[in-house]
Amino acid sequence: MSFTVFLGNLPIWVTADDIKQWLTAEDLVSDSVKVIRNHETQESKGFAFVEAPTSDEMQAIIRRFDRAPLEDKILRANPAQPTKGPVSAKGAGPAGMAARPDAAARTRTERRPSGGARKRENEPKSAFATELAKAL
Repeated sequence: MSFTVFLGNLPIWVTADDIKQWLTAEDLVSDSVKVIRNHETQESKGFAFVEAPTSDEMQAIIRRFDRAPLEDKILRANPAQPTKGPVSAKGAGPAGMAARPDAAARTRTERRPSGGARKRENEPKSAFATELAKAL
């Protein structure tokens, strides 16, 4: 079982090494840290996934970093959720979070509303926007 923490609302300059240093300074343990980046620009998207070795360690990381201030931002930390979008080419999201098994079975037309092309204006533009929408 994976104990993965979503760490969001990070400034774009934050690297995996920065997060590892923060964890070490707080005597917290992680198996891996992955800062999610834009594939084209390699700029951070403002969130990361931290894999903890145990459920207790995951909860400790969440307690320490959820709502912690960093510069002019308030960090968000919570258990990572399985991806909700269509299955990627690899079949899994970050840190081994598997996509919904039923997503691969549906066709493109089944995902669209009956009115034709789906409307995107009400949908969040990124995983970070989704997490921000949950917080608000």
